[in-house]
Amino acid sequence: MSGDGRASEGGEEEVRGARRIPGPRGAVDDLDLESVPRPLLPPPGPAAPDGAVPEQSAAEPPGPAAPERAGPEPSGPEDSGPEDPGPEDAGPEQADPEDAGPAQAGPAQAGPEQLAPHPFAPHPATPDQATPEPLMTSAPGTGLSHRVLQALLGAWALSACSAEETAAVEDHLTECAPCADEALRLRDAVGLLHTDGSLDLDPTLRSRVMDGCLGRRPARIPVPEHAAPYDAETARLDALLRDIGDSEWHAPVRLRWFEEEREVSRRTTVAGVIGHLTAVDGLLSAALGLDDPLGRGETPQDPIERTERYWSAAQRPPTRTVREPWRAQSHELIRTASFAGRNVAEASVSYGAFALPLQDALLDRAFECWVHGGDIADAVDYPYQAPAAAHLHRMIDLAARLLPAAVAGRRRAGLAGPAKELVTAGAPGRSVHLEIEGHGGGDWFIALDSPAALGSPERAVAQVALDGVEFCRLAAGHISPVEAAAGQEGDREAIRDVLFATASLSRL
Repeated sequence: MSGDGRASEGGEEEVRGARRIPGPRGAVDDLDLESVPRPLLPPPGPAAPDGAVPEQSAAEPPGPAAPERAGPEPSGPEDSGPEDPGPEDAGPEQADPEDAGPAQAGPAQAGPEQLAPHPFAPHPATPDQATPEPLMTSAPGTGLSHRVLQALLGAWALSACSAEETAAVEDHLTECAPCADEALRLRDAVGLLHTDGSLDLDPTLRSRVMDGCLGRRPARIPVPEHAAPYDAETARLDALLRDIGDSEWHAPVRLRWFEEEREVSRRTTVAGVIGHLTAVDGLLSAALGLDDPLGRGETPQDPIERTERYWSAAQRPPTRTVREPWRAQSHELIRTASFAGRNVAEASVSYGAFALPLQDALLDRAFECWVHGGDIADAVDYPYQAPAAAHLHRMIDLAARLLPAAVAGRRRAGLAGPAKELVTAGAPGRSVHLEIEGHGGGDWFIALDSPAALGSPERAVAQVALDGVEFCRLAAGHISPVEAAAGQEGDREAIRDVLFATASLSRL
């Protein structure tokens, strides 16, 4: 029964199984053992009825034992007097000896450590009634419970625990098999979150996906081979532009190129670079009969003049709104070149001071798209890889085919050495062996004395070795000829003429 007379929850069976809190008792050293009254023994006769043993509830607050009557021990039943309590009034000191347990010894066996048990003292455990093991135990020496250590397993797997927590968890794993299994699963899952490779997409991913799709179902109107590099580079640059935020469109970009023997630069923004690409791509649009982004009427052919006019007519400052017109124009160029096929591959595209066939002009625009894509990536701290090897090889081949004319142009301007051995058109002449190593590499022989001469390995007077990407950076005007890491052998003047002619191919 509880203190208010109601039955306690769980019943008597729950009370008997639970550990009871002993009431306050004085220290043994503070007691005068001779003055302590000894417990009264029940009178001889039948056992006391069950009602004589008061029920004890765990909810009842502990308190001191009922006071015992002091006086001489009774010698017999007649000495007890009429005030002896009957079975109904019997107190805790007259409980059934069997219910009291071995703690209540007789007077002859009572000693200092065998005092009357407190009503709320726990029954001594027997081998068959051992104390149940607690559900949550603490790790030895840490003070952390099983539940806390189990909650730390996720942080431990991510190596986010402190040194003390890590030691506690690892000590616990040697003793708890369920937690050890869970720790192994979590550590395996964390391993899937880490990768040694770059999170950036492979630059060849688009071409491989397209090849796989076209292998299953070829395109009805395929993209011509000479337009494939331009298609790939515009797609890569568009992916970069999709990833940057609005504020990054105003990031400063420095465009660099060479004029004669000095470096020239122009500062603009990311949006300004896209406007420049749109203006120069308009030369190809005009050659294919498409709309020129500069409008109708007389438009300049020189790339620098076209860019200046486009910038002056565009919204100031330019924003990300320039992306859609540029991308729509590149799609239209690829679509038109695909439908026209080889019929327009030789169509002339004028750049003002020179002209290129359409197939080379598309390679030139792919090269410039990659170079300026790298400029934008540097400005916004974005990873940007080189083109696919096959496309880079075609770009290098275009630059190598333009070098004889570039050397002749510098000679006319007095910037290159004089011709030493003039030959008839198409005949082998003095040459420089241009060896491009690595990505997109190959071997080319550059005629020195005349653009009409034929480069020949038998007439090579020098050899220059360059990395493929390094050669393209030189052709783009991003490094000077004296900074190019070139392996050189042979005629120094011929090598210098070829390196400076490569830098002169660059422009805005």
